[in-house]
Amino acid sequence: MNTPQKVPVTILTGFLGSGKTTLLNRILSEEHGKRIAVIENEFGEVGIDQALVINADEEIFEMSNGCICCTVRGDLIRVLGNLMKRRDKFDYVLVETTGLADPGPVAQTFFMDDEIREEFALDGIVTLVDAAHIDQQLGRSDESTEQVAFADVLVLNKTDLVDDQALDRLEARLKDMNRMAQFVRSERADVSVDTVLNLGAFDLDQVLERRPTFLEPEYPFEWTGVYSLEGGRYELSLAEGPDPSMSLVIVADQGLEDAALRDGAEWCVRRYAEPATLIRPGDTIPVGQHVSLQLDAPGRKSFFIDTDSKVRVGLYAQHTAEEFDLQLLNADGAAVKTDVERTWVAQHEHDDEVGSIAIETDGDVDPKKLNAWLSELLRDRGVDIFRMKGFISLAGEPRRFVFQGVHMLFDGQPDRPWGDTPRRNQLVFIGRNLDEQGMRQGFEACLI
Repeated sequence: MNTPQKVPVTILTGFLGSGKTTLLNRILSEEHGKRIAVIENEFGEVGIDQALVINADEEIFEMSNGCICCTVRGDLIRVLGNLMKRRDKFDYVLVETTGLADPGPVAQTFFMDDEIREEFALDGIVTLVDAAHIDQQLGRSDESTEQVAFADVLVLNKTDLVDDQALDRLEARLKDMNRMAQFVRSERADVSVDTVLNLGAFDLDQVLERRPTFLEPEYPFEWTGVYSLEGGRYELSLAEGPDPSMSLVIVADQGLEDAALRDGAEWCVRRYAEPATLIRPGDTIPVGQHVSLQLDAPGRKSFFIDTDSKVRVGLYAQHTAEEFDLQLLNADGAAVKTDVERTWVAQHEHDDEVGSIAIETDGDVDPKKLNAWLSELLRDRGVDIFRMKGFISLAGEPRRFVFQGVHMLFDGQPDRPWGDTPRRNQLVFIGRNLDEQGMRQGFEACLI
């Protein structure tokens, strides 16, 4: 019998503004004979990368408002699972990560999940490097360092903005960080498709040699407690803790062995990717669903778990039991002891000072006012603005004006005609300690 061939997957990563969308557009526009499904992930509430990707026959799936390497790992599994139902529509998958993503946990997905491992094969990790800004990014971001360290191919992009000596020094520095990667230099991400697709470059053994903990995944929860319960009603009591709410999934028929706990954890990754149901004090917690326990009221809060018969349940909680003095009480008010507890490697936290601002509004923009506002913004806050992108409706212009920028560098040009599409402005800024109200007022002052 012929074994079905696995679908090759390329992870396209790189820090904010390195040129990932530009490279993606090049790949989708070239005549390479591949049918590519694209999965995008963006940082922030509004995803606009799909609107910036050229019209193409390829499938584009967007996952917004989350880091693909954390809670959205379950979302990635879900999208890949849905893709397999349309297997005849594509023969290659490209995953473009947010510029704030560590690609390691993304790569883990293709080894940790049994169903995904059977259907997909990680072909390689391609990291784009902004040659003009990478030095300062490496000093301020752990993610950019991880993106370099995991790369099978490092594309040194925007070489036209850096002299040859500086490029040589940069390449030497990056080689010290990753001697296994192939290096390619480019302007405007103009590289051959063969340089980034069908590499057969990802070698798990080599990765495990360099990082033995690679297959120890991060989870969107920190603690599991397993309890043996008789039929009846139980009270879950929590004190005030570090957060006004706590995510939780209760797993029925939970085993005690390490393998059973790991299976439960991977199952919960998918549940955590689903929207959480708000559970207020006094409510009953449904089993097998992602819930958010409301904990903002002072004092201890009580929630309830109902069981019809004898069962062993696992509580997969966002925080440890100690942080909220979590106790499970039986009908007599006596505490139920755990059969086993497990602490997991919790998802990494992004820099709290880094955030995104999305501005969406109808109306036409005065080009002179826009230019003056952007000039002042970039002069005063350019160092803190990692990335900006979007499209604008300029007065008197029949085409969308698409712009992208990194720090104090700004590039914009007319795009496709508006046609019957409503004229609208959509801008996204990603940076450190950004003044949302001030930036929003500044842009709105540019409207006619």
